[in-house]
Amino acid sequence: MPKFFRILKKYPGTFWVANIMELFERWAWYGMFMLFALYLTGSTDSGALGFSQAQKGLLMGSVVGFLYFLPVFTGAIADRVGYKKVLIIAYILMTTSYFLLGRVKEYEWVFAAFLMLALGAALFKPIISACIAKTTDDETSSIGFGIFYMIVNIGAFVGPVVASLARQNSWVNVFNISSGVIVFNLILVILFFKEPERSASQTSFREEIKKIFRNIFEALRDMRLVVFLLIIIGFWTMYNQLFYTLPVFIDQWMDTSVVYDNIYRIWPWLAEQIGTSEKTIAAEMLTNIDAMYIIIFQLIVSYFVMKLKPIHSMISGFIISTIGLSLTFMTSNPMFLFISILIFGLGEMAGSPKITEYIGKIAPKGKTALYMGCSFLPMAGGNFFAGLLSGNVYQKYSDKISLLKLEVEKRGLDIPDISGKFSQNDYMEKAGELMNLNGHELTAYLWSNYHPYNIWLIFAAIGVTTAFAMWLFNRYLIKN
Repeated sequence: MPKFFRILKKYPGTFWVANIMELFERWAWYGMFMLFALYLTGSTDSGALGFSQAQKGLLMGSVVGFLYFLPVFTGAIADRVGYKKVLIIAYILMTTSYFLLGRVKEYEWVFAAFLMLALGAALFKPIISACIAKTTDDETSSIGFGIFYMIVNIGAFVGPVVASLARQNSWVNVFNISSGVIVFNLILVILFFKEPERSASQTSFREEIKKIFRNIFEALRDMRLVVFLLIIIGFWTMYNQLFYTLPVFIDQWMDTSVVYDNIYRIWPWLAEQIGTSEKTIAAEMLTNIDAMYIIIFQLIVSYFVMKLKPIHSMISGFIISTIGLSLTFMTSNPMFLFISILIFGLGEMAGSPKITEYIGKIAPKGKTALYMGCSFLPMAGGNFFAGLLSGNVYQKYSDKISLLKLEVEKRGLDIPDISGKFSQNDYMEKAGELMNLNGHELTAYLWSNYHPYNIWLIFAAIGVTTAFAMWLFNRYLIKN
C-alpha cells in the first residue's frame, strides 16, 4: 500500500487534469448517448422527435462510426497544432453541438449537429490517451491507465443517471447538462492544462496524412490482422445494441413499474429518487446498470482471466455476452434485466479489454504501434452495422409502432397517418380504442401475436458466429 501512494505522488498535474476532463467528457457523452435513441424515436407529445427506427439507426450508426474512424487523423492534427489548442476547439464544437441537439427538430439539422459533436469528440479522444501515456512511465503506467479506465466508467455511469432524472422535466435538460459539463472542461483546459512535451514534426501535415494511410495499408497487408479485425466487427455490432436497441425495446415492451415496486419494498427512498413521476424506472436507468457492474466487477474479472490466453478470454467473453444480450430481449419482464445485463457485462469485461492486447500479440516484432493504429477500424464498423440492425431490422421485426400499423391495416381500421396529425402516443391510444384494448392489453396482444422478442435470434447469431469465427481464426490462421 505505501508503494501505491508513492506512485500516486509521481503523477504530474497534467495527468490529473486529463483524467478529470475524461470524467466529465464521458459524463456528457453517455449522459446524452444512453438516452439518444429514446429521444430520436420517442413520441413528439413527450418532447422527443418521433423519428422512425430506420432514421435513428442511420443517424447513430453512421455518425458514431465516423467518430471512431477519425481519431487516427485527428491525433496527427493535435501533435502538430498542440494539445491545448485542439482541446479548446474540440470543447467549443462539443458544447455548441450539445446545445443545438436539444433545440433543432428537423432530421437534417439533428444529423448536422450530431456530426459536429462527433468531430469534436474525435478531436478530443486521442489527446487524452496521449496525455496519460506521456505523463506515465514504466513504473506508473499500469496504475495510471487503471485510474484512467476507472474514471471512464465512473463518468459513463454518472452521466445517464443525472440525465435520466433531468429529462423527467424536459428533454432539453439532457443536452443542456452535457453542454454545461463541457463548458466546465473548457474552463479547466484554459486555466489548468499544461502542454505535455511533444516531438516537433519535421514533415508537412500532408505528408503526415499520407504516412498514416501508408501505415494502415501496410498493416492491412497482413491477412491475419484483416481477418481478426473483421471478426471483431461482429462483437462490436452486438455489443452496441446496449445503446442502440435495448433502451427502445425496454421503453416499448416492458412495464418497469414492476421494478419500481420491488425497489420501493426494499428501499422506498431509492425508488423515489431514481423513479419517474409515474412510478416507473426509465429505460436508460436499467441499461446503465452495465456500467455499474463494470465499476464493481472489472478488477475481479480481470484477475480471473489474467492467466488465460487473450484468444480464450475473448472467445469466452463473446459467448457469455451473447447469452446475456439474448436474454435481455427474450422476455418482457424487466426484473430479468438485472441478471441478463450482469451476464452480458461479465462477458464484456472478459473479452473487450483483451482485443487491443491481442492485436499487440499478433503484431510482428517492431510493428506493434502500426497494428495498434488499426484497432479503431472494428469499432467504427461495429457502430455502423449496429445502427443498421437497430434501424431497418428492428423497425421491421420489433418496433411497436410498425407492428401496430400492420395490425391496424390488417383490421381495416381508419386512423390518421402517424407522420401527420397524430403523435405516436395519440396513434396507439386511438388504435387501442378502436381495438377495444387498453395500453397494457394492446402491448400484450402485439407481443403475443407478432413476437418482437425474436430479434434476439439475430443478435445471438452474430455473437455465436463471432465466437466461432474467432475459434477458427485461432485454430487455422494462428499457429503459435
